[in-house]
Amino acid sequence: MANIISLHNQQPRWGQGCFFAPTSTIIGDVVMGDECSVWFQAVIRGDVNAIRIGNQVNIQDGAIIHCTYEKAATNIGDRVSIGHRAIVHGCTLASDILVGMGAMLLDRCLVPSRVIIAAGALVPENVELESGYIYAGIPARKLKPIDEDQFEFHIRRTARNYPVYASWYTGGGGVQ
Repeated sequence: MANIISLHNQQPRWGQGCFFAPTSTIIGDVVMGDECSVWFQAVIRGDVNAIRIGNQVNIQDGAIIHCTYEKAATNIGDRVSIGHRAIVHGCTLASDILVGMGAMLLDRCLVPSRVIIAAGALVPENVELESGYIYAGIPARKLKPIDEDQFEFHIRRTARNYPVYASWYTGGGGVQ
């Protein structure tokens, strides 16, 4: 069973059809929508500020979602896929985004819709990205525009598939 911890009179809350892997941890002021999944050893730590997560968000194995005390909350839109061991810290992600494995997004960066952050990329503090591009590198820079096939395959397909993967663990859906 997932490690769900109340802290500072804040109980994590979630919508319908969510899946939390047995070794995932969700703490404090965390609110997430429907059909979200939090995978093995992922941590969502709303202990020092608020974390808000939309619908059909998947937080893959070993990812960390955190924020900064009295400085930077974390907000994530709908249909966002956060890759294995990525760190999303005190920033805002709109909807329809793919964050690659091992990427790091730092305080008060803003990622608009229709963006892919490549594996291992670093989005520094206070940086606002532009919609419709793949970003890669340290620090992250525009690599190339996203075409419709890439958008559908990498962003939309991934977001659609994770509720299916979660159903394999729950026997058809629901919080585990």
